[in-house]
Amino acid sequence: MTDDVASVGDLRPTGSAERLAVGFVTCLRDAGIVVPIHSSLTFAEALGETGIESRDRVYWSARATLVRRPEDIEVFDRVFSTFWLQREPRIIRVEQEPPSLVLAVDDSETPGADDAGAPPDDDGDEMPTLRFSRTEVLTDKDFAECDDDELDELGRLMTTLRFSTETRPSRRRVPARSGDRHDLRRTVRTAMRHGGEPVRRHWTTTSERPRRMVFLLDVSGSMEAYARGLIRFCHAAVVARGRVEAFTFGTRLTRVTRQLGSRDPDRALAAAAAEMPDWAGGTRLGEVVQRFNDEWGIRGMARGSIVVILSDGWDRGEAALLGEQMERLHRVTHRLVWVNPLKATPGYAPLAAGMAAALPHVDDFVEGHSFSSLADLAVRLTTPLERGASPRI
Repeated sequence: MTDDVASVGDLRPTGSAERLAVGFVTCLRDAGIVVPIHSSLTFAEALGETGIESRDRVYWSARATLVRRPEDIEVFDRVFSTFWLQREPRIIRVEQEPPSLVLAVDDSETPGADDAGAPPDDDGDEMPTLRFSRTEVLTDKDFAECDDDELDELGRLMTTLRFSTETRPSRRRVPARSGDRHDLRRTVRTAMRHGGEPVRRHWTTTSERPRRMVFLLDVSGSMEAYARGLIRFCHAAVVARGRVEAFTFGTRLTRVTRQLGSRDPDRALAAAAAEMPDWAGGTRLGEVVQRFNDEWGIRGMARGSIVVILSDGWDRGEAALLGEQMERLHRVTHRLVWVNPLKATPGYAPLAAGMAAALPHVDDFVEGHSFSSLADLAVRLTTPLERGASPRI
């Protein structure tokens, strides 16, 4: 023991009551007995009142203030004999019961789910709670394996995505403290207020505006299992930011930007579905891309924009026509992204004729089978890619 231990009376250790109390509590904790701080302070005060000359007084003061559970008494007696009476210590095995766990499910729709605590155990302490979230499971689940309720839950998650994109120089000029062009009108107006003397010159600089984003969603039969989740992604993008256009295609091209503009997901999807007569039908990728180029893209919608095609690449039309139209589209876009849900399949290779014809003309070739992959896509759309670089696969 320490220098405080000596052979005096019934109790062998001597020294200040506070130091002895701290040392004894430390030994109890090392033996596995839980001793709160307030119990230690109470024990030290008790020793100050009763003294340390009587073994019985010290024993009962310690047991009354430091022992909280009956099963700890045996261990307490052994530690007391070793510390206070300097008896030969014996090996103290502390067998603790396995902790009780409460299994809970995080559900934001359950009233009071966030405020409900774990039930107390026999000592009044809260039991440890093992929680799992259904949302975390859904984020990596393939859209093709989700039921309607799970797709609705994922649709609500997609409203939390951020769709900030790159900016482009605008023709509109704005005032600036130091720009690249004189603002003659403001300079003259300021001079007129100072007797015609140009005491201060004003400048303008170019402003920036977000690049337009265009979604082309394949709703053919081969994409039916994924189109239900991807159209919710398109709706979230249309609602989240301006300058977003959305089209669906199978055997024909349909513009659904206005229908997806409603903030009510159910109303927006119902309105879009009413405009899609080719849902779960065939696919003519080459003809669809050609029509988009002729009627929308080349005329201005795709120029300098980020165009995102969401399709598995299966095509009943001519692959040569698709390759030609993809090359034509790539010339006018700032960035051309192809999202293929099948890319996440182990061993996948872009061997379909349509996918093989389109791939040389895309800047990004990414997955799109789950919420996590679409969240990564939303982030990737904000990352600049140098023109002429090889596709990021």
